[in-house]
Amino acid sequence: MVREGFVMLLGRQGSRWWYRRGTGEESVALVAEQAPDVVLMDLRMPRCDGVEATRRIRKEYPNTQVVVLTTFADDDSLFPALQAGARGYLTKDAGGDEIVRAIQAVLSGEAGLSPAVQRRLLERVTTAPAPAGPPAAEQQLPDGLTPREAEVLVLIAEGLSNPEIARKLHISQATVKSHINNLFAKAGVRDRAQAVRYAYVRGLARPPGTSFT
Repeated sequence: MVREGFVMLLGRQGSRWWYRRGTGEESVALVAEQAPDVVLMDLRMPRCDGVEATRRIRKEYPNTQVVVLTTFADDDSLFPALQAGARGYLTKDAGGDEIVRAIQAVLSGEAGLSPAVQRRLLERVTTAPAPAGPPAAEQQLPDGLTPREAEVLVLIAEGLSNPEIARKLHISQATVKSHINNLFAKAGVRDRAQAVRYAYVRGLARPPGTSFT
């Protein structure tokens, strides 16, 4: 129903073709087939979430722009989406005019961000502490893991459950599950036991009774 509503809204703006897909994998396949100018991307989808789908689209089909349209406005949703290459980010309480303006902005080479997202980015820039050293930490992580995914992996290795990880990191359980799905895919593991072994082998965590040297 939501997708049908967007098609009606954008059709009234003179857009000629709009295709509807329900998963991240389907969206990537659609871009490969149809080469659309813009993809309106949700973040919480089965099999391949919106961040990974955005990353694949922007890497493989750079002429297609991505505008995220989601109910999630927390840092753990916003910043990974932008880092993956999204040029727009709106929450689903945005009005039709705001959605259209965001699409027009990214088509013009600009960013299509809601005012709330712009404020959050400004706050992040103005409150972030100056780095103490070269930004090499993320580059040293294996298999493309993000710092947050590595943090979740370490907590899994410490034996924390999803609710405990969510409380410790001050994020939702849905966000924890998304990070776990992403790191499992990147690390090539199927379950938490394999994830713990991966963390030990890669030096991200140490078995109980040992210490880093």
